[in-house]
Amino acid sequence: MRIVLTLSFGATRPSVFLKSTRARSYVIQGTRTQEECNTRRLLALAAAATATAGWSYNQEDVDDDAWLEEIEGEKALKWVREQNARTVTAWGNPITSPTYQKVLEALESKDKIPGVSKIGNFYYNFWTEKERPRGILRRCKPEEYAEKEVPWETVLDIDALCREDDCSYVYKGIKSFKPTIKSNPRRTLVALSPGGSDAVIRREFDLEKKKFVPIEDQAFVISTPEKHSCSWLDNDTLLIAIGLSDKEKTDSGYPRVLREWKRGTDLKDAPIVYTGKKSDVTVGGSLTRSRGVELEWRYRAPSFYTSRRSVRRHTPKRDGVWYDLQELGIPQDASVFAHGAVLLIELRTSWLSFSAGALLAVGLDDLCQNGISANIQPLFLPQPHTSLKGISASKNLLALVIQDHVKPSLHLFNVDLVNDILQIKNLNSILTHDLERPQIRALSVSAVDSDESDDFFLRSSSFLEPSTLSLLQIDQSRTTSKLLKTLPHMFQVKANQIVEQRFATSADGTQVPYFLIKNGDNTQAPCLIFAYGGFEISLGPSYNSALGRGWLERGGHYVLANLRGGGEYGPSWHKAALKENRQKAYDDLNAVAKHLVESGLVDSAKRIAVRGGSNGGLLTANAYVQQPENYGAIVSAVPLTNMKKYSKLLAGASWMDEYGDPNSDDWNNFLHKYSPYHNINPKDIPIYPPLLVTTSTKDDRVHPYHARAFTHKLLDLGATNVWYYENIEGGHGGAADAKQSAYVTALYMDMLFRLLSSSSESSGE
Repeated sequence: MRIVLTLSFGATRPSVFLKSTRARSYVIQGTRTQEECNTRRLLALAAAATATAGWSYNQEDVDDDAWLEEIEGEKALKWVREQNARTVTAWGNPITSPTYQKVLEALESKDKIPGVSKIGNFYYNFWTEKERPRGILRRCKPEEYAEKEVPWETVLDIDALCREDDCSYVYKGIKSFKPTIKSNPRRTLVALSPGGSDAVIRREFDLEKKKFVPIEDQAFVISTPEKHSCSWLDNDTLLIAIGLSDKEKTDSGYPRVLREWKRGTDLKDAPIVYTGKKSDVTVGGSLTRSRGVELEWRYRAPSFYTSRRSVRRHTPKRDGVWYDLQELGIPQDASVFAHGAVLLIELRTSWLSFSAGALLAVGLDDLCQNGISANIQPLFLPQPHTSLKGISASKNLLALVIQDHVKPSLHLFNVDLVNDILQIKNLNSILTHDLERPQIRALSVSAVDSDESDDFFLRSSSFLEPSTLSLLQIDQSRTTSKLLKTLPHMFQVKANQIVEQRFATSADGTQVPYFLIKNGDNTQAPCLIFAYGGFEISLGPSYNSALGRGWLERGGHYVLANLRGGGEYGPSWHKAALKENRQKAYDDLNAVAKHLVESGLVDSAKRIAVRGGSNGGLLTANAYVQQPENYGAIVSAVPLTNMKKYSKLLAGASWMDEYGDPNSDDWNNFLHKYSPYHNINPKDIPIYPPLLVTTSTKDDRVHPYHARAFTHKLLDLGATNVWYYENIEGGHGGAADAKQSAYVTALYMDMLFRLLSSSSESSGE
């Protein structure tokens, strides 16, 4: 049996730090322990619900379908296979569809920009293509990367590993040990997930020999899949947060203890150096290195949006003084990052004289000595229409991506301690106008090597313009940009396609933004809305070749809705739809759907479909039971649906900060209103729109029970226009490789075109 490591539909890396699960890019070498960031991402992604006026819910039947909780139970999987077959019979085998072929060709295309991370003297890239669906880890020299044909060197072949171990691995990332700034890391930990779940195995890998380290050489190996995180302390020691028994796991199923694991010893014998509470979401720890400053971190997360953190300077004798940041006055719900000896603090609530959403800087030693009397200075102060999207730190600079009405721009700062005095310099004057001007686009930056240079990789794209990757080189007086890679057009863009930002007025008068790709003036064309509205995750423009080929080329309109509950306008936008205020997210979605008809984009609500996954799956399930008249069809992917049970299933307990506690007064006060399972009205079965529910057997974040039970109940009540598909692999993303992704994409897109369109385009040809 091989072994593996961890990194993370949206979330991109796993971790264990002090951040909400916001979909933003935080790329700060040795900051905010990457462990914590990753765990937040893993923890994030769940669901929300809505009420149906005039219908009284029934919780007596809550356990009638408990057999569907048995993830791989014989009866449950028999039902799953029957429903999968029924769906394919009704809508055709996606593999035979032209949509499948077009989408698969895009997903497996070699025409992709290879994203890289600099590790030592090489750029590393993980790559998938038709011949290698599970992917390869490869590398090149930095000077080779700009070449048209990069001479890649294969380091690890995951497809070959799958064949060797007879296991369906999904690559989850690497974690390398770098002894010094100038050193070339030799050892790394590879994370693999059997079937794509959040739980992973880890195995030590030699980057020089390009082989796994043999067990007889005292390799670090975790052979049983677990949700865990780890950090190198030195070449022979790992800090690892892992629960080896139920006692060592939190109620959310994440680690409750932190161990210090020495090479050559048994993990179960590794001493526990930090312990959280059973009610915590998770615990973790790490060693971070930034600008020559080494810091040790410990933290526990009492809730999804709070972390109790301690930090100390790392010394050879490990005798540094621990400082509890909360005892020093830092709010538990703030995010904290290290940039050398400067701490960056991002606020979720107002603190001192600073508003929620602000980014602050303070000297670490100043804070430890003086608490809130320290010299704390702002880097970013939000306005009602602005928010912080991402942060990246180079050797001397901080690059911030700031959104203005969900349109990003770049901002540069120099933050340093001069004679122990904090100094901040705004460098926006050296940026080009194009970078500092908010636009409808995707914009992200990441430091090339935060130890050695002030160069950044800058990636930009839009809905209709392919991605570009540039090298941004910065000194104190000027900025130069060199185009490195350009993605070719992956789908045909028509002259009558227009991208706009519009605003709909929600039930309480709030203006809700949404992006629209308008495909001409055909009011009978299908319109697909994608929405999420939760966990402070911000949705924005991106170049999506599967969407382009499967939907836009066929003449469909597309909408990306920025609902409350997300992070598009910072923490206040998120908090506006928490718990008892969840209805606002659902009102926002309904407002967008109505606006599409009222503005004349489509001639009827029957042209509109909405799709969402995870928390977005719960959103769409509530749209289904709450205002079915607003939609012609609905797709609910990996959803939560039974909000009475959610906190007891898999990672559900970690989301109570978002939704509320169903085992408290929250259930009767508000939560029952947003539980789609309990708000199915038998009298409304004839008016409910067509529904497709999808999930994955291997999803160990949102239990597949939610999708199964919701569908099963509707079918039992006589619904005939409800279909179900469950991928046996795939994890929370719903698919483990390109073929599986193309299958599910073709299934729902072809179904929606047939349901919503009156043209011959509906066949997908």
